[in-house]
Amino acid sequence: MLFLYNIITLLANQLLKLVALFSPKMKLFMDGRKSVFQTLADKIKPSDKTIWFHAASLGEYEQGLPVIEAIKEQFPTHKIVVTFFSPSGYEVRKNNTVADVTVYLPLDTISNAKQFISLVHPEMAFFIKYEYWPNYLNELKKQQIKTYLISGILRENQAFFKWYGGFYRNALKTFDYFFVQNESSKNLLQSIGFNNVKVSGDTRFDRVVSILERDNSLDFIEQFKDNKTTIVIGSSWPKDESLLVNYINQSSDDVKFIIAPHNIKQEQIQELKNAVSKKTILFSEKDNVDLSNSNVFIIDTIGILTKIYSYASIAYVGGGFGNPGVHNILEPATFGVPVVIGPNYSHFAEATALVNMDGCISIQNQTQLNEAFDLLLQNEDERLEKGHICSTFVQMNKGATQTIMHHILG
Repeated sequence: MLFLYNIITLLANQLLKLVALFSPKMKLFMDGRKSVFQTLADKIKPSDKTIWFHAASLGEYEQGLPVIEAIKEQFPTHKIVVTFFSPSGYEVRKNNTVADVTVYLPLDTISNAKQFISLVHPEMAFFIKYEYWPNYLNELKKQQIKTYLISGILRENQAFFKWYGGFYRNALKTFDYFFVQNESSKNLLQSIGFNNVKVSGDTRFDRVVSILERDNSLDFIEQFKDNKTTIVIGSSWPKDESLLVNYINQSSDDVKFIIAPHNIKQEQIQELKNAVSKKTILFSEKDNVDLSNSNVFIIDTIGILTKIYSYASIAYVGGGFGNPGVHNILEPATFGVPVVIGPNYSHFAEATALVNMDGCISIQNQTQLNEAFDLLLQNEDERLEKGHICSTFVQMNKGATQTIMHHILG
């Protein structure tokens, strides 16, 4: 099976080169990997001590960040190496300050794995949430490098738990320890013979709790808000926006709206702006303008949404009309903000929990969206109660990083 996997990986590599000729994202995916080994050779000496973290994309990086920061604090003389699989993670966080080296992970071939591990020679390796690359994991095992899964989550429908999953189960044997998010993941691993597992929880809670300790002020948001009730719409997609724009256009001028779309391509931003009948300003147009005169503020940049959530009276988090579903609801929740989302959230434990606890409202259509916003705008007690449920939920679930670090250092 490993032989077949390696053949498929090599064929995929050739196919991706062809696709990259027509896809800008795939071109980033392929071009970004061309200089990885040279970058590693330039930045890591054979005498350096290193620790390696791998994240599939941006969400996994943010999830693992509390552990990366804790490891950096405990091992200050080690170089931290962070790898990404996807451009959506690497391109946004390639200039992060926590890692000494940030690169794409070369495709999972035997030769790439050998060369990568040889150049990085980590003392420990951490895979965040998921991604099980057999050749990298096998090489780590051969080199007797301690390997951990952190904030892992496993589901019954994964290949590991099927009759045909022997090849995938072998990949799991390379891990020294599994730190998983919930009891069901632990039980699934134990059902196939893995007892080196602990329920540590989700490190994303530690990540968002730490946000409260930072300076989240943004002068231009304060000026725009002008002490009015403000709905912050984060990571919205067109399906979200079609409903939201309808609500915005018929809303009272006493309510302000901040929209931070998932996609900030100029043509889509302009299309969104044109659809809004209220006075609207873009982030890119904000300088030398009295922002308080506008009703809608569209954020056509990245990196400031978390801080913007701190100004929200109500948050709408997008993605819930798509697949796999809603984006990160924990960032507004940690600020004690009630959250509204679309219908697709079942793959996200925190969203499911908050909907069941009544801190988050899931809507399926325009009528339900209108009703949810009207309820939260008109009933301050309801708004504050749901916000309290959200913030308490986040605080009650922190501590995963401490559990992981205690085991590693102990």
